[in-house]
Amino acid sequence: MNYKLKDLPASERPRERMLELGAKNLTNSELLAIILKTGTHNKSVKDIALDITKEYKDIDSLKDASVSKLMKIKGIGKVKATSLLAAVELGRRIFVENKTKEKIVLKDAKSIWQNCKYLFEGKKQECFYCLYFNNKQELIERKLLFMGTINRSVVHPREIFKEAYLLSATSIVCLHNHPSGDVNPSIEDKKFTQSLIEIGKIQGIPVVDHIIMGEDGYYSFYENINIL
Repeated sequence: MNYKLKDLPASERPRERMLELGAKNLTNSELLAIILKTGTHNKSVKDIALDITKEYKDIDSLKDASVSKLMKIKGIGKVKATSLLAAVELGRRIFVENKTKEKIVLKDAKSIWQNCKYLFEGKKQECFYCLYFNNKQELIERKLLFMGTINRSVVHPREIFKEAYLLSATSIVCLHNHPSGDVNPSIEDKKFTQSLIEIGKIQGIPVVDHIIMGEDGYYSFYENINIL
């Protein structure tokens, strides 16, 4: 027999529990139930939320969910799927912005890789980020400038340096991933890095490194300067 949340005692309803105990004290399924809002005519929102936690046992894996995958769970249509993914994306943006606002000093490729590799987790296409630093080598901001296809990213230097001027940055580090997992640079990577270094010298905003990011390691052009 299915039940509705309004039929439950107030102490067992997710919204009421959140108001009383705070969001941090709710289970994942209770938080999901609040986001989903309602169930269906034959399934309560609490049961739908439980089914989501069964399908995504590691709640972190929700960041890789898609509308089509979520809709395979009984009781979830396009509206509920998009609402849930919107909440996941908002949380991700808050996390990224908080990271950016910290006064972080990143002085070498390894520390940059450790600090920023989460940006590329689960990405199936190339993403190109720039890190902008002040004269104390403190991180001002991370910027996702381009997303390419699975094997190519089209990047224009104009956009890279425009952001540097807007942020009053004094140096730049470029980051991108190879979806194949191989962090070794391609011929195109080498040519592009060399051109950025030359433009940076002319603009007075040096590109101090270009790092190819991987889950288990990285490739730093600065650490392999003789390759250029």
